[in-house]
Amino acid sequence: MLALAAPITISDSRLETGASEPNKTGRPMDFLKPRLIPMNRRRRIYEGKAKVLYEGPEPGTLIQYFKDDATAFNAKKHEVVDGKGVLNNRISEYLFQNLNDIGVPTHFIRRLTMREQLIREVEIIPLEVVVRNVAAGSLSTRLGIEEGTQLPRSIIEFYYKNDALNDPMVSEEHITAFGWAAPQEIDDIMALAIRVNDFLSGLFLGVGIRLVDFKMECGRLWEGDNMRIVVADEISPDSCRLWDIKSNDKLDKDRFRRDMGGMIEAYMEVARRLGVMQEGEVRRAAAGPKLVS
Repeated sequence: MLALAAPITISDSRLETGASEPNKTGRPMDFLKPRLIPMNRRRRIYEGKAKVLYEGPEPGTLIQYFKDDATAFNAKKHEVVDGKGVLNNRISEYLFQNLNDIGVPTHFIRRLTMREQLIREVEIIPLEVVVRNVAAGSLSTRLGIEEGTQLPRSIIEFYYKNDALNDPMVSEEHITAFGWAAPQEIDDIMALAIRVNDFLSGLFLGVGIRLVDFKMECGRLWEGDNMRIVVADEISPDSCRLWDIKSNDKLDKDRFRRDMGGMIEAYMEVARRLGVMQEGEVRRAAAGPKLVS
């Protein structure tokens, strides 16, 4: 997940029809045919643990590049896993496009390459929003609830995005007192979180996967003087706990956190069930161009 309040982004109905949108210079901006710039000539805006943001081809856009880095425990554990960035890019593309299609506003415009997405630039709200359906991870540890226990209802938690403080859990009182988000923005974020959870739970259930919990980020998208809250960053096995319905096998980053092995195979299985990518594609893409520092 991105650790600082870097800008990230949304599509609208005009993108689905291929229509252009005027930019600040008055020239039409066609997001479906972006002016691509070679990676080594792009201006790097921000680099996080798992992604890099570059200046986009048009004003108000960024290019989000998915790295192969796997991190846990605030990057205390770190490895490079070939193909992970490709899988997360394709899975996140699929989920964000589906959210766009049902009217949930996101930063996503379109996928550019096996590792890159075109996104709208937004002002990231410095909060991680965690939606929990089943007890797992820190919730089980914190409250002594056996992992795998179905919660009486979905629970939404907020964490302040600050690596130096290990992303502490915070309340709505903290959020408003320190100005991270206004009360109406919190309401909007929670409404988005509920919609995303409902959609993802059904989608994954349809392919035999239980959505245990997930983490999402939101940003402020400015359109002139108007602002709205949109879903940003990524949604992938890096940011979700995904368990096989029948076996409870973990198909997410817990395989890396807990030294279980088989992380890339688990991500491939999620992509396969969603119908977005086959193993051969991942292997070929993993051998392709990588990020050059």
